[in-house]
Amino acid sequence: MNPIAIKELIEKGLPDAQVEISGDDGVHFEATVVSEAFAGKMPLARHRMVYATLGSLMGNEIHALALKTLTPAEAAA
Repeated sequence: MNPIAIKELIEKGLPDAQVEISGDDGVHFEATVVSEAFAGKMPLARHRMVYATLGSLMGNEIHALALKTLTPAEAAA
């Protein structure tokens, strides 16, 4: 799996999201996802929203994904 494909899947599932992905080994990744859709949601709910965009890739092609999820206001602070 490559970071660009993961970025595209997250952006497709959260159309307003700004996504940055890193990961060099093809199975472990880090992502920062900024989306207004996260407003009013706890971190676990935000992470579940991102995982939902990746479906069955999580735990299979994507072994681990470290997430930082922010609203635009949080990202600007």
